[in-house]
Amino acid sequence: MIARTPEELPSLFAEAFNAGDPSALYEPGAQPAVLADHLALTRKMTVVTRKVIARGDLALLIVDWRVGEETGTATDVARRGTDGGWRYAIDNPTGIA
Repeated sequence: MIARTPEELPSLFAEAFNAGDPSALYEPGAQPAVLADHLALTRKMTVVTRKVIARGDLALLIVDWRVGEETGTATDVARRGTDGGWRYAIDNPTGIA
């Protein structure tokens, strides 16, 4: 699973989260801030991308998410790797709180 654009990352993340392992969407060395307790739940994550601002090989993503009754807005930074794929470098699921 690889995102070819930063805009693809949120939906791919939700898909991987719902499958139980979104780690492939993080660049090497990045510390996933995944809501770990939620991975064990049967409730699915849904996402709505508010904004993506990309400049060169970096992108800022603002994404609303929902898992069951819990909601939040993530502020994330993604980077394009040497293989052309986009991965999360910084994952902040409570980004505007």
